[in-house]
Amino acid sequence: MKFIIGKKIGMTQKYQQSGASVPVTEIRVEPCCVVQVKTKDNDGYASLQLGCGTSKHINKPGRGHLKDKKFSFLKEFRIQETDKDKFKVGDIISITNFIAGDIIAVTGISKGMGFQGVVKRHGFKGQPSTHGHKDQERMPGASGAGGKQHVFPGKRMPGRMGGSQITVQNLEIIEVDEKSNAMFIKGAVPGPTNSMVWLKGIGEISIVPKADEVKSEAIKPQETASVAPAEVKPEVQPTEEKKESK
Repeated sequence: MKFIIGKKIGMTQKYQQSGASVPVTEIRVEPCCVVQVKTKDNDGYASLQLGCGTSKHINKPGRGHLKDKKFSFLKEFRIQETDKDKFKVGDIISITNFIAGDIIAVTGISKGMGFQGVVKRHGFKGQPSTHGHKDQERMPGASGAGGKQHVFPGKRMPGRMGGSQITVQNLEIIEVDEKSNAMFIKGAVPGPTNSMVWLKGIGEISIVPKADEVKSEAIKPQETASVAPAEVKPEVQPTEEKKESK
């Protein structure tokens, strides 16, 4: 499974070759750094903790955990116990793991609506606005039971709406722009603008090589096969035979 963290920028549209427009959501995917590798022996389960973004102020426990790196957002992703040796702290996961046409699942925190009534929160029809129903158009009605004289837990009532974790599956990636680290996903994605979302898809995840490793490989001299010099034979010039005179 491949995964990464991104920021929701907003919705726009992309045009296909046929001329039809497709509504897409732009996700800005910055390179994510592996902060911690959890194992089943130490933590009870295997996962990777990724960090992205920058924050000006990090508390003392956070500085000790992040090793003086200032990440503004952390997220864990479960991995297989057999894959724990493939990652180490400091590895970079970039947008190059995803291509156009991938089917992914996007998880985010929905927009907070505050305290709402039953009509908006649960879709109640409401009551008639006539025949003695004064100021009762959006009331929920009777909520108690006939036998048990109390309201059971789980009853649909007014309350705080939104602000919950929502996952939308089977979303298609329309375009991936590696230069601007932008990803365009077909359809809507949960969460308000500039909120953090995390993406998961099927496939193997690869690690971006570090700059010093790439530099060392470029400086490394190429190995050339040693060839023994060939033996040079001296050239023998032909000599003219003198004819004997009778």
